Amino acid sequence: MTLDIVHATPADPSAGVAAFPRPFFTLARTLRATGFRATRPFGAPMAKNLLIVESPAKAKTINKYLGKDFTVLASYGHVRDLVPKEGAVDPERGFAMRYELIDKNEKHVDAIAKAAKGAEHLYLATDPDREGEAISWHIAEILKERGLLKDRSLERVVFTEITPRAIKEAMTRPRAIAEPLVDAQQARRALDYLVGFNLSPVLWRKVQRGLSAGRVQSPALRMIVEREEEIEAFVAREYWTIEGEVAHPSQQFNAKLTKLDGKKVEQFTLTNETDAHAARDRIVRDAAGMLQVTDVTSKERKRRPSPPFITSTLQQEAARKLGFTTRRTMQVAQKLYEGLPIGAEGTVGLITYMRTDSVNLSQDAIVEIRDVIARDFGTRAVPDKPNTYTTKSKNAQEAHEAIRPSSALRTPASVAKYLPDDERRLYELIWKRAVASQMVPATMNTVSVDLAAGSEHSFRVSGTTIVDPGFLAVYEEGKDTKSAEDDEEGRKLPAMKTGDRLPLNRVVADQHFTEPPPRFSEASLVKALEEYGIGRPSTYASIIGTLQARKYVELENRRFRPTDVGRAVSKFLSAHFTQYVDYDFTAKLEDELDAVSRGEEDWVPLMERFWKSFKTLVDDKKDNIDRTDAGSVRVLGDDPKSGRPVSARIGKFGPLVQIGTSEDEEKPQFASLRPGQSIYSISLEDALELFKLPRDLGESNGEKVTVGIGRFGAFAKRGSTYASLAKEDDPYAIGFERAVELIEQKEEIARNRIIKQWDGIDLQVLNGRFGPYLSDGRMNGRIPKDRDPASLTLEEAQAMMEATGKPMRAKFMKKAAKKVAAKKTADKPAKKAATKKVAKKAVKKAAKKVTGKKAASKTVAKKAVAKKASTRAVEADDAPF
Repeated sequence: MTLDIVHATPADPSAGVAAFPRPFFTLARTLRATGFRATRPFGAPMAKNLLIVESPAKAKTINKYLGKDFTVLASYGHVRDLVPKEGAVDPERGFAMRYELIDKNEKHVDAIAKAAKGAEHLYLATDPDREGEAISWHIAEILKERGLLKDRSLERVVFTEITPRAIKEAMTRPRAIAEPLVDAQQARRALDYLVGFNLSPVLWRKVQRGLSAGRVQSPALRMIVEREEEIEAFVAREYWTIEGEVAHPSQQFNAKLTKLDGKKVEQFTLTNETDAHAARDRIVRDAAGMLQVTDVTSKERKRRPSPPFITSTLQQEAARKLGFTTRRTMQVAQKLYEGLPIGAEGTVGLITYMRTDSVNLSQDAIVEIRDVIARDFGTRAVPDKPNTYTTKSKNAQEAHEAIRPSSALRTPASVAKYLPDDERRLYELIWKRAVASQMVPATMNTVSVDLAAGSEHSFRVSGTTIVDPGFLAVYEEGKDTKSAEDDEEGRKLPAMKTGDRLPLNRVVADQHFTEPPPRFSEASLVKALEEYGIGRPSTYASIIGTLQARKYVELENRRFRPTDVGRAVSKFLSAHFTQYVDYDFTAKLEDELDAVSRGEEDWVPLMERFWKSFKTLVDDKKDNIDRTDAGSVRVLGDDPKSGRPVSARIGKFGPLVQIGTSEDEEKPQFASLRPGQSIYSISLEDALELFKLPRDLGESNGEKVTVGIGRFGAFAKRGSTYASLAKEDDPYAIGFERAVELIEQKEEIARNRIIKQWDGIDLQVLNGRFGPYLSDGRMNGRIPKDRDPASLTLEEAQAMMEATGKPMRAKFMKKAAKKVAAKKTADKPAKKAATKKVAKKAVKKAAKKVTGKKAASKTVAKKAVAKKASTRAVEADDAPF
């Protein structure tokens, strides 16, 4: 006989079996004794169906839709990755890949495995892209290895929006895991691994240790570096424009010169002040104060709306209009997709899946959007037939949709009060773009008027007015730069006809200079990556994040500027691994991966073609490239004093200039660069200036005061005291008094650092940069804001440390250890006595609190005190909690 206990639910499911009430186990034992047995292990989920998604937020939302017959668990993203060591991909064995569980997700995998034991049907509902397919495959492989797929069905379900309708519909159309998508993802991961593990060590030997090269990040870095080199090589050209101020009776306006001396005016027709002023004088003379209208043209045109968002266009537009980074855009979009609480509706997925390259909209979505347009903007704003768009991507999955609201009926205004600010702004952007994409075109009317100044010269003015706003009533796409058309738009000209004569107030000549191409912003970089076919939209955020994390690029006024290290890496790769940072090669490889994902090509031959030539080149370059030929050394000239060569290069700790070489008898001299300087642009004169440091400023308190630049920036020094210079202090110009002031400020802080300490005890109350805190040399602890740190007793401080202590960073612990070691011997007798005294107090206190088992309590208390007493005192800089 069996008994299926279906309502044995603990108060806290996360606590496992221990959370079940004791009467539950008493009942279970009684039942077993009388011949009953449970069909499932105690504490296991009772639902017959287990559905696995990627994120806990999504799991929570979907669980509400599927009901009590389902358990929905999250994998928390990827569950396995390649073993982070050489040999994880073995080219000799068909590129066999060694995977291991990701540490932080191991507990989530165990929870999935435990739930799978009690389920009859398993569903994998990870995201509908290659990565999502690969995650499902990895979960299936883990469950298979653990023997959990016997007598259980396992199916893959896919949905692009988290709504009750979409989820339930997806559950009626399960399928098998798509092997081609998994193969494409595995090939991509293997390629990235092989490039990283083989190319990065070459960079360490030839440029600087700790550097890395990536299959996709390297072409992206090259793009930023080449733009910087274009800017540096750019030579500005002077040109002049001439405008006439026209005094029309009803409205004054300016008109641009389009014809001079009977010839069309080009950008460089006038290139200097003399010619420009001479031309202006001729026009004034010939016009004699009047212009005559010679031609008026009016042209009506239609402007179509942009398609709904795909991943890359969402990232670009959010950067332009909201100032979001690509990473921030994707994080916010993920929350909108997974679901947020919307009043009485509960938790709702507000948008469709945000990693897509398809501009398609489902038929249901189009019908609903057209209804909303008719309701809010009138039937005239609805086109006769739905607007259709064609995707640029060759591998776009047309079964997927563009990014759109899961229901256009949820207007931005109706959900605004429920959403955080970022989510509200991004949702509004997505909603407006999707709705506008299904509206009628905007009708524009452009009027152009030619005005003669005598017989040889002519001006032109144009204005564009909106006849019917169409989709512009809802949305207009942002732009990176302003064009001449933008100046015309919205300008309404007064009525004019051929033959009209209009007063010419004055003629103005303006000087201009051509400008270099702008540095890439996040929006323009994403656009360029997409145009070149480098990477895929879902990878752009991680590409940009990696370049910044590696300090290959920096954001300056929201534009990317390559660092010297980034430039050195790019120049090295471009010179010696040209093919692998080539835009066309990278794009072709992406196309081949796409072919694998469509089942048109096998991934192993693709890997073999790549690996053979790549490995040969890596092996050759390891031994045949001189470090000075690595793109990170630039010879500037000779030092006039010593005659030795002066060079700018990447050193162990970053960019520097050097006098001499390692082959010289005399050791080379080194100097760090100043902020804003680059090894690629610094002059010999500026480099020699850097060797004027350290500067000797004089003596104070019988010790020398100097100023220099170290690894962590500019400093002033007296004796053993180092004080960082403020941002406004120039180490090459700072005076003696200011340097001493900074040093004494630092010494004052050090004197006031210790608020309270106890003889023989390592624990101290210290003043830190962010206020008072506790430290024992290994751990730092918090002090409540309402507590006076100077009045703390030792017992109180120890209790606070026990409750809030967190480990210090390793470098601070080392510093503390060195100082403590010096005084440890001298303090030993006093420390021993004090420790004994504190131990006795603590034991007594512990014994009072606990009734029964007194001997055991004393032993535990003694051990705890002994452990605390063995910690080291802190005499280092503040460490973060």
